[in-house]
Amino acid sequence: MNLKSLSYFVAVAEELNISRAAEKLNMSQPPLSAQIKNLEYDLKTELFIRGKRQLTLTESGQLLYRRAKEIINLADKAEEEILSMSNGVTGTISLGLVEGMAPEIVADWFAGFINKYPKARFRITDGNSDDLSEKLLSGIISLAVITAPCNQSLLNSFNIGSERLCVLMSKDHPLAGKEEEFITITDIANEPIIVPRRKAMIDNVYKWFKEIRKEPHIICEMDNYLDAAALASRNVGICIFPKNAYIPNDTLIAKDLNGSIKDIEYLFVWRKGHPLPTIEETFIDYIKEIVALEMYADKNHLFYIE
Repeated sequence: MNLKSLSYFVAVAEELNISRAAEKLNMSQPPLSAQIKNLEYDLKTELFIRGKRQLTLTESGQLLYRRAKEIINLADKAEEEILSMSNGVTGTISLGLVEGMAPEIVADWFAGFINKYPKARFRITDGNSDDLSEKLLSGIISLAVITAPCNQSLLNSFNIGSERLCVLMSKDHPLAGKEEEFITITDIANEPIIVPRRKAMIDNVYKWFKEIRKEPHIICEMDNYLDAAALASRNVGICIFPKNAYIPNDTLIAKDLNGSIKDIEYLFVWRKGHPLPTIEETFIDYIKEIVALEMYADKNHLFYIE
């Protein structure tokens, strides 16, 4: 098993057709088929179920596909890091982003950093905070913006902002007509709930409901706001998500979630004890400087414009 054979396997796994994969790889079909058979022989397992028109990944094939993608990404990242070290502040910054306020925060970062270092590039990975933390620890990404908490024994972190949680519901839901611009846990005590798929978030939901001596009726855990909003708009359930994830929608109403609920804190994180390429170290220093200036401006009731 080597990078070339894994690259061939990934192409076939994504196309599920030897002919299309061979065309994608600019090679003929017979040697590609031979490479896949050799890989199966080396691993002593079938990676594909051969159908008349299309291949299907076996369970072993699905596992190898996930791992092969990670290995190839790590190899590409290693090459970029070495090039970055030899060429100064240039290369690709590998950054994970959680939904909510994170994209809004980093958009300004990107604009300012690229203006200062024109050779910089970014590779963005989306996911929930737990997934992104796992990718950080496995080396698939180098930096991330996640929501608190994080494992401080393994990750460096600093706070970059916070936001309210909101409740999303269909416009024809009875609570949508509530005069107040906010909703409490008591209001949704008997409602089916859709929440972000993160253990810390789900634990908080149970804590909030415990305060009113109720058990939450969680019917769905999701990563993607748009999927959750689609369910909420059809009255499948009430959605609890970060306020800045909400995109104005004719079918939905968004109201702040009030009570003992704390704001969501956003953290900028990276792995402890692992040297980063020059460009990513430079990016961290750039963000620290921005955050420090913003904190100073807030403290003195000033508006900071870069």
